[in-house]
Amino acid sequence: MKQLVILSGKGGTGKTSISAAFAHLVNCNPQAPVAILVDADVDAANLSLIMQPNQSEPHDFWGGSLAEIDRESCTGCGACIQVCRYDAILPDSIDPQKKQIDPVACDGCAACIYACPEGAIRMVPQQEGIWFQSQTPYGTLFHAELFAGRENSGKLVTLVKQHARLMADDGNIPLVILDGPPGIGCPVISACAGSDYGLVVTEPSLSGIHDLKRAIGMLQHFHIPAAVCINKADIYPEGASLIKEYAESVGINVVGEIPYDHRILQSMLQAKPITEIFPSSPSAIAIRNIWIKLASMLLENRES
Repeated sequence: MKQLVILSGKGGTGKTSISAAFAHLVNCNPQAPVAILVDADVDAANLSLIMQPNQSEPHDFWGGSLAEIDRESCTGCGACIQVCRYDAILPDSIDPQKKQIDPVACDGCAACIYACPEGAIRMVPQQEGIWFQSQTPYGTLFHAELFAGRENSGKLVTLVKQHARLMADDGNIPLVILDGPPGIGCPVISACAGSDYGLVVTEPSLSGIHDLKRAIGMLQHFHIPAAVCINKADIYPEGASLIKEYAESVGINVVGEIPYDHRILQSMLQAKPITEIFPSSPSAIAIRNIWIKLASMLLENRES
């Protein structure tokens, strides 16, 4: 089983549109799936908007724990204040002589538990989101929603990936395609962990080149083979040339260039992959050719 992660240095480069198109190309026959799909952008998941799930199984995601003070047991000694580095200990709203914890400021470090001589503080697990196993016309999709203001996005990404891998192993499905988060932070690293190949989607602009270099650097740090595709390549040919020069200088393949195509917007409005609704469009043809090259690289990587 192989893992392909699709990344971008920033949001809005077209990575989700390309992921949806790959899902359509790979799983044209949902009765005999070739790939399991994962939306690893748990902070702003949107692959499900295109994949149109017709059945979803929700599951609670329990992340970290926050401290909570038992008002009856608290003596108001203030020992917890001395060890709290986050200024999360406040006077109790009912009895100011006692203490309460601000759940927004609390980091869950548990230092106050060890400092409390009365044992009046306990850690309470927090539900931080929901993850889903959904059935779509293009195969099984694992995706999640992290609650607003919550942390542990990397842990949630790892969780949905693990369930996708287990299903792929159990069903002898050879590929997991991950629509990764933007940037190079913790959730991106979680999405890349264990991946066999990375496709970085970029745009021909100065910021696009800058973010591409960061994404490539991260993949190289974790020794993950990578390729690049340039979206909207024809809107700034000089920028596309700079990207190709950079990719060549670091030994990265540019597997294709996708032209600007207004039909991609139309396909998004109709919630369909571009390769399904406009299969003869220039962008759909370019994405299909990119997939053919990627499939060949994944096969070579598997054999090596």
